[in-house]
Amino acid sequence: MDQITQDGQRAVADRPVGEIARQLPGQISRLVREEIRLAQLELAQKGKRAGMGAGMLGGSAVFALYAVAALLAAAIIALALVLPAWASALIVGGALLLIAGVLALLGRGLLKKATPPMPSQARASIKADADEIRERAHR
Repeated sequence: MDQITQDGQRAVADRPVGEIARQLPGQISRLVREEIRLAQLELAQKGKRAGMGAGMLGGSAVFALYAVAALLAAAIIALALVLPAWASALIVGGALLLIAGVLALLGRGLLKKATPPMPSQARASIKADADEIRERAHR
């Protein structure tokens, strides 16, 4: 007595080997398509989460920028209690320019170390491997 599955086919144990072998390519391609579809859905879901996270990070950066501006205004106003307002604004502006200059110099130094973008160690290793292969081939 054959067992019938939900899709109306006989159970695998009751089918001849030839029938199973004929159906195998179709089953494999269906499995691959379903796995690809699952991966696409998972990536889409992760992409949405990443997009929302990036948006929230961008929003927090905007609020942090406004907070820094408010703190700078507070520093200028606090200095204006002791100095004229123009002098306190000049002092705070000069300090900001000094910080920006130091950061620019540090960033420039890091960029110089990172360029050229060619991976020089990997390139040297590949060249050494190629030289070794050429040398052994000539023996």
